[in-house]
Amino acid sequence: MTRIVTRAGSPADEAALIRHGLHPVLARLYAARGVRQPEEIETALARLLTPLELKGAAEAALLLADALEQGRRMLVIADYDCDGATACAVAVRGLRMFGAQVDYLVPNRFEYGYGLTPEIVELAATRSPDLLITVDNGIASVEGVAAANARGIDVLVTDHHLPGDTLPAARAIVNPNQPGCTFSSKCIAGVGVMFYVLLALRAHLRERGAFSADGARPEPRLDGLLDLVALGTVADVVKLDGNNRVLVAQGLTRIRRGKMQPGIAALFRASGRDARNASGFDLGFALGPRLNAAGRLSDMSLGIECLTTDDVGRAWELAQQLDAMNRERREIEAGMQEQALADLAGIDPEGKTTITLFNRDWHQGVIGIVAGRLKEKFHRPAFTFALADDAGTLVKGSGRSIPGFHLRDALDLMAKREPDLIAKFGGHAMAAGVTLAAQDVPRFAAAFEAVGREWLSDDALARVVVTDGDLEEAYFTPQIVDMLDTAVWGQGFPAPTFSGEFEVASQALVKDKHLKLQLLRGRQRFQAIWFNHTEPLPARARIAYRLAQDTWNGVTRVQLIVEHATAHEAH
Repeated sequence: MTRIVTRAGSPADEAALIRHGLHPVLARLYAARGVRQPEEIETALARLLTPLELKGAAEAALLLADALEQGRRMLVIADYDCDGATACAVAVRGLRMFGAQVDYLVPNRFEYGYGLTPEIVELAATRSPDLLITVDNGIASVEGVAAANARGIDVLVTDHHLPGDTLPAARAIVNPNQPGCTFSSKCIAGVGVMFYVLLALRAHLRERGAFSADGARPEPRLDGLLDLVALGTVADVVKLDGNNRVLVAQGLTRIRRGKMQPGIAALFRASGRDARNASGFDLGFALGPRLNAAGRLSDMSLGIECLTTDDVGRAWELAQQLDAMNRERREIEAGMQEQALADLAGIDPEGKTTITLFNRDWHQGVIGIVAGRLKEKFHRPAFTFALADDAGTLVKGSGRSIPGFHLRDALDLMAKREPDLIAKFGGHAMAAGVTLAAQDVPRFAAAFEAVGREWLSDDALARVVVTDGDLEEAYFTPQIVDMLDTAVWGQGFPAPTFSGEFEVASQALVKDKHLKLQLLRGRQRFQAIWFNHTEPLPARARIAYRLAQDTWNGVTRVQLIVEHATAHEAH
């Protein structure tokens, strides 16, 4: 059962925002998202939190400044998702602006796993680095940092993930979630942390008198990296608090003005998106998946090279390769999802609180996406498993959860109840990973379901589509869509979804999988489409939808993108 509900907002806050000059639609949307004062949605760079509040940033700046002065070789240890790739590109591009000798190493996730492991340190040592810099990883790499220290290699950890009980013995750690850090944006992405380290480095070098007014040693313009920061922040689906919204808004502004890395421009072109109208949606659903495809199917080296090259031709060549990888990823994912749904055909998800599926033919790089699709379709916490080794004795699982069910805590409870079940696990509330013996998948499914039955009520298992309520007919215009697209939306600050009663004038399937609709309300007729939905609607329906623009033969009209629909209830 799915309910469409309206997000509550403060009429007083809405009125205050209107008095300050905000458009009534924006004022209503912002008030419903907890904005009370106009300055809370200002996105000027001056609104950024200071690096001085970020614990470890001063130590990192000193370490890097000394390394620059001494000509020490730096090696960035990247991660294999979009946040890790953009963080690596920010580190490499930014440090080179200061004159650093810096290169990067991105481990293959299937060979080396996650984080700075002793094996990765051994691989890194072949490059003879003096300083390792982790981006988007490292806070849990106690053994890896110890291995680097034993070799006489210094380590700077930059990360945003939650730390364990023991911190690595690095020369400096910059992470807003480490104990004692007062930086208020705890949800900053890994790429944002690295950007802040560069801000701290520039401030430290300024104090040292490293820059000259005559232009011989100019201060680097770090705002040129904000397109990368925006991409990594949106793609990592971190909460868009005020500070993150500034970073994303500034990056999008640069992209729209054509001021971006060649790789970003090439990715826009490869995905068929117009950078002049760039939105957070483009970053999250067009560019991000193309970069992530490299990390899922191969390794992230292609993606990082795309973001670090200044050769426009090379950037385009790499963007095309990433686009082809993403198409392959989608095909693999579609096949796995089809198999998963077939496996579920004999099971009634309504009678279960969780979903656990394993197939020996599945690709471990895509199981997380499939788990997410199953979670969305059935509104149940879901784990999908694939083989983790050639012998077929171990499996890796990726899980996705729903509100009210903390996935990592569930795994922790399962591990305490059955100490020999799980080899290792990690993650957070909404996503987690696990490794266990292939023969123990049925045991895992039973233990997972047991926790689900204890923790999940019928209300928690009922899907709720939260909308911003009805939209007045006068606001169904391309200008309003432009205004909404220009604003910054994302995790924790959701994009506008409206809902209202419509008559269904006509409906037909497009490509056998999308429902194309003509909707009527009053004297207005609307074009609408419900992607990946084939069931017909009744003559009258309550519809939850997003607004988009559809241009045909040079004429731009508003199109409704349907998110959900229920039968109209007569009163």
